[in-house]
Amino acid sequence: MCTSIVEIAPAEGMAKRGDEWFALSHAVVAYDHARHAQLGDVITLDFINAALDPGARAGIELTLETARQLRAALDRAIAAAEFEEAEVRGKA
Repeated sequence: MCTSIVEIAPAEGMAKRGDEWFALSHAVVAYDHARHAQLGDVITLDFINAALDPGARAGIELTLETARQLRAALDRAIAAAEFEEAEVRGKA
């Protein structure tokens, strides 16, 4: 069964395919059947540049638990980075 759970966000940064880096235009987060991982339904992350060829993407398939752990790690890293930025800019 397809879940139709899809979230799209603008993205600024770089992704790598093979030996080549490319600029990002957006990121797609979805919950659906795994296409490559030997798993059931997964959270997929696709980092894409829509202005380039269809191969301009970096894709990831994660279990829900791994996605939760990644979200927590991102939250911790973002909080630490925001603290660092505030300290460097004298806003602490």
